[in-house]
Amino acid sequence: MSPSADQPVKKIQAIRGMNDLLPDASPRWQFLEARVRDLMARYGFAEIRTPIVEQTALFARSIGEVTDIVEKEMYTFDDRNGDSLTLRPEGTASCVRAAMQHGLLHNQTQRLWYQGPMFRHERPQKGRYRQFHQVGVETYGLDGPDIDAEVILLSARLWQELGLAEHVTLELNSLGSAEARAAYRDTLTAYFEQHGEVLDDDSRRRLTTNPLRILDSKNPEMAEVIAGAPQLIDHLDEASREHFERLKALLEAAGIGYVVNPRLVRGLDYYSRTVFEWTTDALGSQGTICAGGRYDGLVEQLGGKPTPAVGFAMGIERLVLLLETLDLVPAEALGGCDAYLVPMDDASTPEALALAESLRTALPGLNLTLHCGGGSFKSRMKKADKSGAPLAILLGEDERADQAVTLKFLRDDREQQRVAQSGLADTLASLTEHPRHNT
Repeated sequence: MSPSADQPVKKIQAIRGMNDLLPDASPRWQFLEARVRDLMARYGFAEIRTPIVEQTALFARSIGEVTDIVEKEMYTFDDRNGDSLTLRPEGTASCVRAAMQHGLLHNQTQRLWYQGPMFRHERPQKGRYRQFHQVGVETYGLDGPDIDAEVILLSARLWQELGLAEHVTLELNSLGSAEARAAYRDTLTAYFEQHGEVLDDDSRRRLTTNPLRILDSKNPEMAEVIAGAPQLIDHLDEASREHFERLKALLEAAGIGYVVNPRLVRGLDYYSRTVFEWTTDALGSQGTICAGGRYDGLVEQLGGKPTPAVGFAMGIERLVLLLETLDLVPAEALGGCDAYLVPMDDASTPEALALAESLRTALPGLNLTLHCGGGSFKSRMKKADKSGAPLAILLGEDERADQAVTLKFLRDDREQQRVAQSGLADTLASLTEHPRHNT
């Protein structure tokens, strides 16, 4: 029903925890995404793009029916056909589904990466949202610790190139085989049952569903009992122990420092052997910026043949926040206008349009804004100044008669100058440090 004339129209707001990315923020995202895309190509990873909506069964089977994600956090709905669909809460299961569906795994190795939005109904807080964005890396068909080391080295190089290397720490652990972890789970359950009076409600629930997640608890009242719990690393099978030792040796040979964290576990059921996180103390409690590990059982769990796999995911919002906090986004990456072209009157607009296009052809890297919308000359110059451009290119009746323009310096105390249109591209190239197109 339409509102009546005397009733104001209620403004529609974005859904809580699902945020708009405004123009003043997008250059920081573009800076990070460009570095990621370039790095993936240099390491031989190919991009894959999957739908944001999948069958609910994909996540229930891969993540685990009794995890917090499936029980509490997924956006799940029935479509018009009665099928249960879910907005993807993470990228690994979708990547495995796509690789299986399109025959990418049979007798092959794959190095894939993806980026895009994920969705979880969590309590929004700084760096943690209901629609969030991740970059993920997934490799298939390689079972040695060398590929574990390779994906860790890739992430380490990204930190180096972003200027973050001194602000992050690599934490490692091994979850062992499924059999070893099941035996450890029984040991851990027995230990926590002996200290049941200390456990909070969430940990008591996890005691019967996923006791390893109790080790992740941030409840300070449980810190002492968690510190005294048996360590998984002391219960590893021999093959997993050897795998872990070889991984550490490879990282040491590559000059990558790390800390073994025996409490490091994963909230998802499909991980085994290697798990790792990159953490920082620059973001307060939201300290993990990248997490990953090996998940050799997931492909088989989803109906495929046994396939070794390892990967990681990093949150873009949290990384952008870290770059902002440490002031590591270079000024040139923030973009901005190099020059503002002002037709001084409406009669000059046709020639200004043509001139702007010729300049964009000659100087592909030039950020040129053409004034549109008319107005007085004074208002046009106000908009030129507001654009932040250091330079205004003025085109009026006199300039058209002489096939020239007037250059006005908006940020420097310099005399304006008349330049022939035929030499304008060369002049702008020297003033803005954007090379001319060679063709």
